[in-house]
Amino acid sequence: MLKSVKSLSGWLPQVRGMCYKSDLSLEKLYPKTKTKIFTPSSPPARSDTKFNGYIPVEQLEITYSRSSGPGGQNVNMVNTKVDLRFKLDSASWIPEGVRAKMHENFKSRINKDGYFMVKSDLTRFQHMNLADALEKLRNLIRNLEKGEHVEPSVDALIRQRRLKDRANAQRLLVKRERSQIKAQRQAPIDF
Repeated sequence: MLKSVKSLSGWLPQVRGMCYKSDLSLEKLYPKTKTKIFTPSSPPARSDTKFNGYIPVEQLEITYSRSSGPGGQNVNMVNTKVDLRFKLDSASWIPEGVRAKMHENFKSRINKDGYFMVKSDLTRFQHMNLADALEKLRNLIRNLEKGEHVEPSVDALIRQRRLKDRANAQRLLVKRERSQIKAQRQAPIDF
């Protein structure tokens, strides 16, 4: 039996040294660097009304779901798509002028409860999609702050074009069917 916690304190570092380390661990790849990983604290509040790039994750609601599109059987089992949402009205980390522009320019991204939504399913990895969604949000805020017009992405333009083409094809199909029904109602013409 173990005697006390004090006697264990000298024993734990020896056990950690005996644990298995992969050849690809950070200590073996970069032996001369410090491998302590830490999360930086939030930057101090600034008096000016500029966005400093810091997004407080504790004020975000992050949900994960299954991605769409190709990817084999893994797509059906792993939740890699990221949905970021936050209350736009109570987001004090976004300058007031930028929040007003977000309300004005991105009405389709704000749901009826006032949540602004950002989605990402760019990769097959959850943490990379989260980083992508955060970067999308940062870029959007910075572009609105600069006063630049935010152009839709290439994917959004392609999707809009496909939806428009599909709607046109459906409209022409209905028109053709209606024309055939009317043509069948007419009496045959004898010469």
